[in-house]
Amino acid sequence: MRIKNLLLAAFMVVAFSASAWAAQIGVSGSTTVLPIMQKAVEAYMKAHPETTLSVSGGGSGNGIKAIIDGTTDLCMASRFMKDKEVALAMEKGVYPVPFAIAIDALVPVVHPENPVGDLTIEQLRDVYTGKIANWKDLGGEDKQIVVISRDTSSGTYETWEEKIMNKERVFAGALLQASNGAVAQAVSKNKFAIGYVGYGYLNAALKPVKVNGIEGNPETASSGKYPVARFLYVFTKGWPEGELASFVMYLLNPKYGQVHAKDAGYVPLY
Repeated sequence: MRIKNLLLAAFMVVAFSASAWAAQIGVSGSTTVLPIMQKAVEAYMKAHPETTLSVSGGGSGNGIKAIIDGTTDLCMASRFMKDKEVALAMEKGVYPVPFAIAIDALVPVVHPENPVGDLTIEQLRDVYTGKIANWKDLGGEDKQIVVISRDTSSGTYETWEEKIMNKERVFAGALLQASNGAVAQAVSKNKFAIGYVGYGYLNAALKPVKVNGIEGNPETASSGKYPVARFLYVFTKGWPEGELASFVMYLLNPKYGQVHAKDAGYVPLY
């Protein structure tokens, strides 16, 4: 009986230790970063079965809000934090730490049957402000342009607004979508639509459009030639520790996370 009790006690100690070491990490934010994160999370959990990572999109703005509110452990963002977000974090005693994990080319896309394949920044701005409303003004058919944009909580929208719109607002007639995947699907189903997605979302159902004569791809994005390139980030609430720190270092590792970034269609940093 004494041996049985000792074995039971030993089992309880082992079980408690295992549960104590098990880690649960919540990840949320940018749908642009999502393809990298999904590959990284799958591989990391396979190598670290004691760790559970749950991932959700929702946009960079929502991810940043979640890291400030403490409702997520790791925020994915396709833009840097705004001054007002940093100020809000400071008010709440939160000190977000950024880690750049990849470079992305933000690419305008049209339907594969659309003959238009090259637009200037000025032309794109005029389309998205509503000044140009017909494809014939851009070398296409005499058809109204269906303008598709991201919602304002998106880091992708923020980049587009900064680099294409010159801080002008997208006109009210644009159809807003909540994710890169939704934009890609909408454009692929409408011959007269235009949208923009992260490079990792390009597929055979979309035709990429050059900007100022330059094709958006990993090479032009990393060299700085492509005018709509950006860094992709993850943010932690303070300096990461424990398993969270281990996962962040995994994302930055040239043999692991950076390979996942490349496999997802983005430009690795290392």
